[in-house]
Parts: sequence; structure tokens; C-alpha cells
Amino acid sequence: MSFVELVEGPLFTLAASIFVLGVLWRLIGIIRIGRTKDISPPKASAALGFFKGNLRHFFPRGIFAKRTALHIIAGYGFHFGLLILVLFAAPHIAFINDRLVSVALPEMPRWGFIVAAEVAFAGLIMLWVRRISDPVMRLISDWDDHIGTWLTFLVMLTGCLALQESHAFLRGFHMLFVDIWLIYFPFSRLMHAFTFFLSRGNTGATYGRKGMNL
Repeated sequence: MSFVELVEGPLFTLAASIFVLGVLWRLIGIIRIGRTKDISPPKASAALGFFKGNLRHFFPRGIFAKRTALHIIAGYGFHFGLLILVLFAAPHIAFINDRLVSVALPEMPRWGFIVAAEVAFAGLIMLWVRRISDPVMRLISDWDDHIGTWLTFLVMLTGCLALQESHAFLRGFHMLFVDIWLIYFPFSRLMHAFTFFLSRGNTGATYGRKGMNL
């Protein structure tokens, strides 16, 4: 078995299994914790507050928009850029159809891949520079935050190197980092990709039940 066959076959299956089971385990654990029972009479809908809380936090309040503009631009640039690369890059579509499930996703042109990659790289680097330069961000950050950033950066970088398909080893090297990233994901703060809506929703539900304006 070659290196590429190993990282795209048995190792990927193991990593993907750990990823799925780990994410489900974390989400079920969070949901099972539940919420402290509020004995006060509800003044409005907690369910509506849950959805409003999630939607409202996609846009900063005017009083904070200027101070957090860089963080917002970098965050949206990185997350949307990465999402576009994962779902619409031709090599990824081919891999998904071959290894996971048959889907009819449109393939973006090569120039689109380059633009999306540049936006994602710029956003990720800006977020990390802010993390190490801002006194407050530096104080609340630990090695988990940095490892998650570095791993994501290496996955993206090796993916760009593998794009040329000039050597099978580069593709295997990229998949190795993808496998490591998948295994690390459920046990790190990268889980915020799945838990943010629960956190925002919980706050929104609390405020909504009390009749507070979100």
C-alpha cells in the first residue's frame, strides 16, 4: 500500500470516524447538560429568541462595529473562503464523489480557487496576528487556539501545493494533514464550528423568554 493510498484510505476512514463520533459526543454532551429551570413566568417565546439570537449575532451592533471591523472582515473572509474551497474546488468534489457520497456540486474555475484561497489565507493570518498582538486576545488564548490555527493553515497550504498534481506525494502530504486535522477537531476549540449556534441560541432563548430585545 502506497503512502497516498494509506492516508486516503484506512487513515482517512479512521480520522473521519473519530471526527463524526467526536462531534456527536460533544454535541450530545452539551445538550444533555440542559438549562437551569427558570421559575419566573415567560414574557415571550424562548424558541423565537433562540433563532433571533443566532441571526442577530451575525451582524455587529453599531456601537461595536468600528472597533471590531478588522475581526469581522477577517473572520468572514476566512470562514467563507474556506467553505467555498472545501465544497467547490474540483479536487474536493472528485474526492467527495469517490470516497463519500455522490453529489452534483458545481466546480469553480481555477481563478476562483486562487481568489478564495487568498481570501481565506488573508483572513486566517489576520485573525492569528490579532490573537498574538491584542493584549486581551493574547491573555485569553492558549496553545489550543494556536495549534488549531497552525493545523488549519498547514491543511490549506499543502492543499494549494497539491493543486498542481505534479507529484502524488504532495497530494498524500495534504491528506495527512487533513487526517490529523479531523482527529484533532472534536477535542479542540475548532468545535466552535458546531457549537456556536448552541451558545448564541441559549443566550437568545434566555433573553427571549424574559422579553428582552435582542
